[in-house]
Amino acid sequence: MRILKTSKDRFKNLPDYNFSENYCEIDYQENILQMHYIDISGSADRVFFLLHGEPSWSYLYRHMIPILAKSKCRIIAPDLIGFGKSDKLTNKDDYTYANHLNWINQLIEKLDLQNMVFLAQDWGSLIGLRQVAKFPERFRGMVVSNGGLPIGTGSTPGFKQWLNFSQTVEDFNSGKIVNQGCLRDLSEAEINAYNAPFPDESYKVGARVFPTLVPIMPDQDQVQENKEAWQELKKFNKPTITLFGDHDKAFLGQEKFFIDKIPGAKDMPHRIINAGHFSQEDQPELLSDALLSIN
Repeated sequence: MRILKTSKDRFKNLPDYNFSENYCEIDYQENILQMHYIDISGSADRVFFLLHGEPSWSYLYRHMIPILAKSKCRIIAPDLIGFGKSDKLTNKDDYTYANHLNWINQLIEKLDLQNMVFLAQDWGSLIGLRQVAKFPERFRGMVVSNGGLPIGTGSTPGFKQWLNFSQTVEDFNSGKIVNQGCLRDLSEAEINAYNAPFPDESYKVGARVFPTLVPIMPDQDQVQENKEAWQELKKFNKPTITLFGDHDKAFLGQEKFFIDKIPGAKDMPHRIINAGHFSQEDQPELLSDALLSIN
């Protein structure tokens, strides 16, 4: 097994990102992987748990973290294995949905995270919602933005377009991809920051494979497990707020599944917001306010 580590020099002087590094040791096939995470100390009575998706990393939360930090509560924002400052594996077969679930599960258990207020977006939803279903007692609420938990029933035209693009484009440029998924134009420095984890194609294996792992067909891995997770989510009676972007072609309309199925979503202030797919870039204040409203 080959494990790559992005040089720390590539993360120097990134705009608005000067958070201290923390690493959690993740067990995988007799190896130890280093998972990076931001950890802003504060009251454990409420822990904001911020999961990024594809093809971003914790840089996505650089504008939200200072807002949330005013609450003096703890903030945890990991980099998934294969992304950000975390280790990268070069074999695409290592990047399974089940492995990503296990790796984040280990982080939660090793840090013994409790009282989590969770933000679910993109793959942060596919991974994090499974944690909510597995450990509902560890969570006190969540905000879902442009994400879901698919069960093999097909996909939107927007996602099919993205799936084809991700597997055929010669230069998988994460910065440009994130920029295209935002309403606002990222600066050149911000685009470069999203590319910082990936010096060359050998570091991008995890990002490349992610779209193929979304269980949109009934015979794909984790379809049954996601169905079982939905049965648990249907019992989740803690505050659940949806804030979906009106310019996200892949996910707009999927908020209804959370509103209709999760008890904790009843009578909550759900909104369609002026945002693209990466709502953390377009509406950091709105997302932060929603998280802060869950006490």
